[in-house]
Amino acid sequence: MLSMMMSILHRITGIVLYAGVLLLVWWLTAAAISDAYFDFVSGLMASWLGRIVLLGFTWALIHHALGGIRHFIWDTGKGFELKTVEALVRANLIGSVVLTLLLWSVAYWVRG
Repeated sequence: MLSMMMSILHRITGIVLYAGVLLLVWWLTAAAISDAYFDFVSGLMASWLGRIVLLGFTWALIHHALGGIRHFIWDTGKGFELKTVEALVRANLIGSVVLTLLLWSVAYWVRG
């Protein structure tokens, strides 16, 4: 059951990544257009709502990448035992949350 939900979540995070790339393109385009427009877009992304969106994008990126590693392990013909499947799924979930929080904590610490 958990493995099935992770399969669905992997597809959802893939879709979220498309939206996140559009935000990145918007930010880069704003930088190319003018300083004022770049400041506007950067201000939106620095707002509380923008930070929540960026946090969600970060989690989706890390979660999707870890899911890709899990699938790569399966592609090698390993990890199909039920206990291993469950362990990999749980590691994917926990790892994505921990790595996201760690990344954001380091970014906050570096930025001040």
